[in-house]
Amino acid sequence: MSNDTTHGRVAVITGASSGIGEATARALVADGYRVAVLARRADRLQALAAELGDGAIAIQADVTDRDALVAAGRRVHAELGAADVLVNNAGVMLLGPFTSEQREEQRRMVEVNLLGAMTATEVFLDQLRDGGGDLVNISSVAGRTARAGNAAYAATKWGMNGWSEALRQELQPDIRVIVIEPGAVATELPAHITHAETKQGTEQFYEQLAISADDIAQIIAFAVTRPRTVSLNEILVRPTAQSG
Repeated sequence: MSNDTTHGRVAVITGASSGIGEATARALVADGYRVAVLARRADRLQALAAELGDGAIAIQADVTDRDALVAAGRRVHAELGAADVLVNNAGVMLLGPFTSEQREEQRRMVEVNLLGAMTATEVFLDQLRDGGGDLVNISSVAGRTARAGNAAYAATKWGMNGWSEALRQELQPDIRVIVIEPGAVATELPAHITHAETKQGTEQFYEQLAISADDIAQIIAFAVTRPRTVSLNEILVRPTAQSG
């Protein structure tokens, strides 16, 4: 998909130390983008940036820390130029019953999945405006279908979808807002679940049918390389065998 319109453009990807974020960094570099990869795990980021080459920089930043994101924004602008694409990928999926015992997990999901994306967007918004940018928000099939055991997670993803649609109307035509809603994807997310029974069931479900992070990365790369007259605002992507 690489062409003269993508060569030299700058993409910022949060949650880029693994999974969809890592795969998206590779896909966009292959399309000629320079990339800033952001996450908390500096060692993984540095290894990824080294693999991607001179057009990539690694920035340790937690999306719940606005000061860290502001510093990241300054570094991106200084070293790569203004961001053309922001991929809000950082997220956690701490599924489990809605109980007091899970209150820390519930709060963490809201802070990372929703407020983290909102903060990163606020910090990078002026850069995206400079040249007509793309805001890519990674939501989930859980942003459409809530079920027992994913109440707080679904709340963050339904919130992501509503926020994104309002932003689409507010920012068009200067910035395209693209929401990606994956189903089961083979990433680290299930491994972080703290509720033992839910973790076991989720891991078994993912082992049976999850698609790869590369599958999602290629869809993101396709969406941001469409002509500016075309906007793929909402893309739901399930494994073919996933029913819900």
